[in-house]
Parts: sequence; structure tokens; C-alpha cells
Amino acid sequence: MLDIPNMDVALVLPPEPDERWELATQVGVETAVYHSLEIGDGGCPSNYDDLLHLTNRYRDRGIEPAVFEGSVPITDETRLGLDGRDEEIDEFCRFLRNIGELGVEVVCYDWMAGLRWARTSTTTPARGGSLTTAYDNEQMRRGPTPPAARNTAEADLWESLEYFLERVVPVAEEAGVKLGLHPDDPPREKVRGMPRIITSVEAYDRVLEIVDSPANGITFCQGNFAAMGVDIPETIRHFGDRIQFVHFRDVDGDADGFVETWHDEGPTDMQVAIDAYREVGFDGPIRPDHVPTMAGEDNSIPGYHITGKLFAVGYMKGLLE
Repeated sequence: MLDIPNMDVALVLPPEPDERWELATQVGVETAVYHSLEIGDGGCPSNYDDLLHLTNRYRDRGIEPAVFEGSVPITDETRLGLDGRDEEIDEFCRFLRNIGELGVEVVCYDWMAGLRWARTSTTTPARGGSLTTAYDNEQMRRGPTPPAARNTAEADLWESLEYFLERVVPVAEEAGVKLGLHPDDPPREKVRGMPRIITSVEAYDRVLEIVDSPANGITFCQGNFAAMGVDIPETIRHFGDRIQFVHFRDVDGDADGFVETWHDEGPTDMQVAIDAYREVGFDGPIRPDHVPTMAGEDNSIPGYHITGKLFAVGYMKGLLE
């Protein structure tokens, strides 16, 4: 019998049980991602007891908390190398040790300073009157430049990332936690004058060489890699076992302008992508990301409402089977 890797289809679930927890388990999802930005509570606990209570809330309902992402304890103090970064890195290391003690496998973080996830529309019409998000750099660039952009060069972001990784990767490795760096979204050289560095396969190769460790890896956000214009299955094979976590999504367009698509309507061959993850032996958490807002939803969290995610879970399960 073939040894086929089993990916853990996951959903972002809030820290307190609600209907989304019930819906997740009803469609067969037993793996949770804690994402404080997506669910809008604004913060991520870092001390042991708060994390203990949080992880037990999931586990007491039969749900395994596999990933922490979003507002993990890093800010622009660290990304921009400002005063206070050493204290913040120390706090991040405590966070890693604590979630390692609690058996959480993956931390997803990013290196976007100033303006972070950037979109110019959250009401772009999609299939059947659903709403999706879009990016248009011609519109974006006319807006105000973040103050920090005036004093930040690409080299500064690389220096601060190297400083960070050299200190945290050994801690993550010792704690048994995998770090997955998320691409810049959109993956452009600059957004409103603020440099971005995690925008290409070559940039990731550099990141992985800074500290060559299984703990130093990638969050493979398919939509961002699609916007880079790369061949998705070939890039999956390129990174192989350094992929820690997958955001399963697609876009129509490139880094200068794109629209988020339904999972079954985008230009990427999603079955071939799943086959490539299997080929490299990926057996970690994979979650749908950036779904359209559907009928009955108020679009208060564009891209992150539950109904489109349930559709995506069913689609992903079909691909996996």
C-alpha cells in the first residue's frame, strides 16, 4: 500500500467556542488555526497560563490547535530594528517555548512593515453576487507614504530579519516549533514607498540560508506565489520539506493588480498543487484563505467569513480524495 502523506485541513477558529466551531467539526475539520488579526480580537497571548487555557479550550472540544498566526508577538519595533527589539525578541522566544511545551507545531509570521496586507477593494463582485477583495497598485500608490518608509531601505529589513532569525530559530528548534515566514502581500518591491523583501523564490532561498534549520521555513501562501508569477507545483517541489504550513488560495492577476478568486475558479490548477504537496511529503496544516463573502454575511471581515471557507473545505477534501 502506498504511503500517502495526510495533510491536516484546518480552519481559523476564534478562541471562544461559537457556531464556527460547530460548523468546522460538522464538515470534518479537527485542526484549528489561531489567527488574532483575522478574527479581530487584536492580540495573541504569550504567557504560559493564558496559552494553556486557550489550547485546552480547543482540545476539550476535540479540536487540535496546530498553528498560531497573525498578531504573534512581533511588531515593527523588530521588523525595523528599532529600540526595544531585543525585549520584543525575548518575549517572542518565551512565546515559542510556551507553545512548544503545549504541543503547538507551527508559528506563521511575516516581515511586512508599515502598511501590511494591502487591498484597494473589499467589495469586488464575484460569482453569484458574492464579494471578494482586490488590489490595484495604481490606486494604492496615490495614498500617503507611511512615515517609516522615509527612513527604511531594503537592506535595513534584511538586517533586522537576519538579526531576528539568528536569535529565534535556535529557540524554536529547541522548543520543537516550526517557523513559517509568510510572503509579503502583495509581493511587490514597494507598497506606498515602504520596501518589501519577501517577494520572490530567491528571497526565500536567502531566508532559508540565514539559519539553515528545519525550524526555519515557509508559510506557502499560494495566492502570493501566484501573484509572483511562478509555477506553483514547481515552486512547491523547490522548497519541499521547508514548507511548514499552507494557505490554499488563488488570485487572478499579478503583484500590480489582482482579484481573489473562488477556489475552483482561479487560474492555478489546484489538483496539481495538491499532488505536488503530496510529492514532497507535506503532511502539515493546510487551510483555505481569502474566500468570497456570501449571501447572508455582512462583509465585516472581508475574505474571512465562514460560509466560503466551508465551500473551500469541501473542495479541498475532494481534491485530497
